[in-house]
Formats: sequence, structure tokens, C-alpha cells
Amino acid sequence: ALNGIPVSVLMGANLANEVANGSFCETTIGCNDLQGSGQMFKTLFEFPIFLVTAVGDSDTVEICGALKNIVAVGAGFVDGMKSGDNTKSAVIRIGLMEKIRYAKEHHKAKSGLTDLPKLDTFFESCCVAVLITTCYGGRNRRMGEAFVLTGKTMEVLEEELLGGQKSQGPETAAEVNFYLKEKGIEANFPMFTAVHKVCIKEMKPEDFINTLRDHPVHKNPEEYSHL
Repeated sequence: ALNGIPVSVLMGANLANEVANGSFCETTIGCNDLQGSGQMFKTLFEFPIFLVTAVGDSDTVEICGALKNIVAVGAGFVDGMKSGDNTKSAVIRIGLMEKIRYAKEHHKAKSGLTDLPKLDTFFESCCVAVLITTCYGGRNRRMGEAFVLTGKTMEVLEEELLGGQKSQGPETAAEVNFYLKEKGIEANFPMFTAVHKVCIKEMKPEDFINTLRDHPVHKNPEEYSHL
């Protein structure tokens, strides 16, 4: 809530130019009052080409919408290195696993073990769908690719490529990394950490692939996906 006002959040695979062009898409509204605000927002926003699903887990919806930008930058690194779609698929899958684990950490910090994220939320448009879309068609993917190809800083590329828009991914990676350091859990999120380090030139893009290869999710997947 914001000063006592309940807040809902809309996230999904909704690239603005495609929505404006009338292409069919889905979106997710995270709302902790499904029968009240959830149904009201569904009625307000839903259209034949813009289908809305309301879920009762607004925190997870918002977390997924933010963290996908970090993963998309990593996908851009892979594109810049010409590593191919198999490697990008690994980025998407491992990114999804880290998103699930981050949501678990957030919910535990907020309410202990009484209010964990709902697994179903990760299969909605706000998570898996928008992750795929932004890793193939979003501005953060483009920024990550250009970063590798040009060697310019993210700040310069933002000015050159985005026409006044913010890339979001590098800044989100920095904020998440600050939080992970504060909690002493950087090691639990190797890919998020690696994206941040590449963005600030503490890690070479080529070493990002090693992070994927050595990621603990290959040895202990249940630590990431089990709720």
C-alpha cells in the first residue's frame, strides 16, 4: 500500500508499438483484492486484442517486471558475442530461476514463511512471457548487444540509442546488486551479479558465459524453483 492506498500493478509482454498497432497480446494485473479491484481493473483494461489476467500476488508481478530487464541485458550480451539462440535460451531459463529465488527472498524478508510467492504467477504474462519478449525485442537486449559490439558505456549508449527513454536494466542490476550485498547473498544470484559487473566493466562479456556454465542451478535446481 502507498500511504494506506492499495496498489495494483500491470505487467506483461506488451511492447508499446505492437499494442499501438493492434497486435494481440496478454497482460497481468497483480492485485491483492481479486474480487474487488482485480475485477474492476480487468473490466477497465481488457479489450479483444489486450487480454487481462488478474492474480492475487502484486509483489511477485512487480518483481518479475523489474528483474526481466536484467536478464534482457544478459541476452543482449549473448547477441553481441554471436553466441546464438541456444545460449540465449540458457540466459532466459537461468534468469527465470533467479527471478523465482529473488521473489522467495523478498517474500521471506517481508513476512517470514507465511506469504510465499505463488508458483502460478511465474507462468503468467508478467513473468515467462515478458521475459521471452524482452530478451528478443526489448530495449535492454539492444543495449546489451551494443555494449559488447561498441565498448561504449551504458550511459553513452542510452543517449545514442534510446531517444530519451531509460534502459532500466543496468540501473535495476545495480540496485539489485546493492540489495544482495547488503543481505550477503550475492553468491545465490550469479547471473544478476554478473550482468551488473559487466555493465560497470568489472567483468568481461566473455566471462559472462562462464557464469552460465558454472551456475549452481545445474547442481541444485530445487533451491531456485521450489516454493
